[in-house]
Amino acid sequence: MLTRMPALALVLCFALTLAALARPITHQGGNAQRQIANAPARRTPARVPAPEDVLGFRPGDDRKLANWQTIVEYFQKLDAASDRVKFEEIGKTTLGAPFTVATISAPENLARLDEFKEIQRQLADPRTLGKDADQKAKQLVARGKTIVLITCGIHSTEVGSTLSSTLIAHRLASSNEPDVLNILRDTIVLLVPSLNPDGVDIVKRWYDKTLGTPYEGTTPPELYHKYVGHDNNRDWYAFTQVETQLTVDKIHNVWHPQIVHDIHQQGSLGARLFVPPYMKPVEPNVPPQIVEGYTELGNHIAGEMRAAGFKGITTNSSYDAWTPARAYSHYHGGVRILSETASAKVATPLTVKFDDLRPDEGYDPRKVSDKFPELWPGGEWKLRNITDYMTTAAFSLMKHAAQNRERWVGRFYEVGKEAVRERKAGEVYGFRIKASENTYPLLKILERAGVEIAWPKGEKPHKVAGDPTVVYPTQTIIVPLAQPYGNFAKAVLEKQTYPNLRDSSGDPITPYDVTAHTLPLLMGVEVAPITAPFKFSFLKKADVEVSIGDCTLMGREDIALYKSHVPSMDEGWTRWALKPCYENVTIKDAEMRRGNLRTKYHTIIIPDHSPRAILEGYKQGTMPDEYTGGLGADGVKALREFVEEGGTLVCLNKASNFAVEQLKLPVRDVTAGLKRTEFYVPGSILRTVLDTTHPIAVGMPKESIAWVEDSPAFEVSEQKEAGRVRVIARYPENADPLLSGWLLGGDKLRGKAALVEVALGKGRVYLFGFRPQYRGQSLATYPLLFNAITRAGAPTM
Repeated sequence: MLTRMPALALVLCFALTLAALARPITHQGGNAQRQIANAPARRTPARVPAPEDVLGFRPGDDRKLANWQTIVEYFQKLDAASDRVKFEEIGKTTLGAPFTVATISAPENLARLDEFKEIQRQLADPRTLGKDADQKAKQLVARGKTIVLITCGIHSTEVGSTLSSTLIAHRLASSNEPDVLNILRDTIVLLVPSLNPDGVDIVKRWYDKTLGTPYEGTTPPELYHKYVGHDNNRDWYAFTQVETQLTVDKIHNVWHPQIVHDIHQQGSLGARLFVPPYMKPVEPNVPPQIVEGYTELGNHIAGEMRAAGFKGITTNSSYDAWTPARAYSHYHGGVRILSETASAKVATPLTVKFDDLRPDEGYDPRKVSDKFPELWPGGEWKLRNITDYMTTAAFSLMKHAAQNRERWVGRFYEVGKEAVRERKAGEVYGFRIKASENTYPLLKILERAGVEIAWPKGEKPHKVAGDPTVVYPTQTIIVPLAQPYGNFAKAVLEKQTYPNLRDSSGDPITPYDVTAHTLPLLMGVEVAPITAPFKFSFLKKADVEVSIGDCTLMGREDIALYKSHVPSMDEGWTRWALKPCYENVTIKDAEMRRGNLRTKYHTIIIPDHSPRAILEGYKQGTMPDEYTGGLGADGVKALREFVEEGGTLVCLNKASNFAVEQLKLPVRDVTAGLKRTEFYVPGSILRTVLDTTHPIAVGMPKESIAWVEDSPAFEVSEQKEAGRVRVIARYPENADPLLSGWLLGGDKLRGKAALVEVALGKGRVYLFGFRPQYRGQSLATYPLLFNAITRAGAPTM
């Protein structure tokens, strides 16, 4: 089993990952140094290359995708040809590709980038303005520009946005239309062609491989981000992935954009386009000026596009503004304008009949309503439609940003002014964090987000190993809320109470993502609100190296992680959680079906996945044969033999139901078959009680947590077999299980098991009724997972 020291080493490995890439942004190249007279943007050279000159096709053409190298090459040539464009690499992706951003504006603005950054820095933190702050701010607003960050391609199967980035950049670089010249004069556009360059190539390789086959237009049988797949857009407050860190460190925190336009695609059978306002609820720490801003801008885009003849646009539906996991800018002075355009079959056209359109949250695309005032009649939908909607929305947004420059820059200052004001009686003044082994990763998250950390007056701090200039308090850390990004700190430090929203039939309205994001609960850190004025001193930023002890997984080749051909984000997150300790051994369907697993493996981990996907995989005819079939009966038989011969099987969340059903284990899921009005928990943090005498829970606090999301809860189903089952974690008998988020029917969980060990032959099966490594955040339950993986010896009943 893991001792306390390896568990600490694991936490510190996580901390170092979070601390990576914190170097300040550097700029290279000559464009920004050119001195241009303060005059309207002049005509650029005649031979600004069009995207088709480099890509070999016009972006939006059917069945044509570009690889990442070609996209980068196009922007490099645009930089060389146009004095409106500055293109640079700001780091490397997970797989080592260049991560890039293009800064696009009038030449005279590009020559003064440092000046505009300084204006943004001061407006973001009005404390820097001293006396007469409002008057000084007025002068800065008059000189400032609207900073617009456009991010593309975070979800790589949504291929339209990276292609559209080339069209957007080309028009800005080459056109002398009045609207474009106004955009160049009054805004600075930061264009990220892809937030996931690795995925650009993963998707293109698969699309090209299947082009002209029955599988054309399918999605790859692997995650399009090495570790997190689609969840890369759920990382904007934990900052676990390299690409998130680069974007936050070197774009957001340098430029403080007033507008972030995040370009996405959605399913094929709903609206042709979504733009804000968002549907309820709005996370309570999002400033009202931000809500005002995204409502105004989203309605402008929708109205202008409808007037231009674009059909099927919805607002105030489908997507909410609850979680900071998707909206870093909402807590940093900028609106997030999410756009979601309907998809084709990757780059292959499809035909959608009007009667095949399907309702989504808040609207029905077959009926006129206030949220969907103009119907789309159905018909062919292709990549060209997608790029047309995307580029039109982007230019409508930029035009508004330019025409309302002073309003956007002034609103940005008002957000900062409200953030730094002194708190009043009845408000939360700050948070007190108890120092512990898990505190460091939490502080790294706060510091990356620009949150200032302090210690109480009178407490003697101690120096941190590795840097004698950095100190931490011995017992307590303070996070004051009267600071520019206090709302971010409050959002991730306090408990969430998600509103009990129901539709007209009484069913709960499904949140777009999850309902809880309380990092102290997830990380096992004690935090308490401060409700009275207090005195403190600010700490220096604690970017330090930490000595890490040996991990008990180092060098282990007898631990395998099951990887289905139906991609599972939890499989990726599990690999990410384990990677500080060992290079994961992956086991796939074919090897599982061959059997003789015990000769090679001590432990097999099956991450959160639907039982059907694990058992059946892709059906024949839907994917090439080598990717179909799942584990099947042979794989189930091999797994049973593996455990009976002394192996350890660790199942996470819904995968536990697979094990119960297929291995005929003597437990049942007490939530199975319940209606959503009877039991519903869409991503919340629940209270558990641990049996700390069990070997995998020794040394842990008795009171713990579970991240519960479409999760089972267990009880013994056959009393004669009860001796084979030991409960390791259960929900409390006499207390509300909910700690943060939303839970309906919590009484169904009282006294039920959240984690059990079941003996099977000479081996054991661990059934986790939750995700112990949830999105790389739930450090409080990491030791349970690691101890279950490595534990030796006979089952303990």
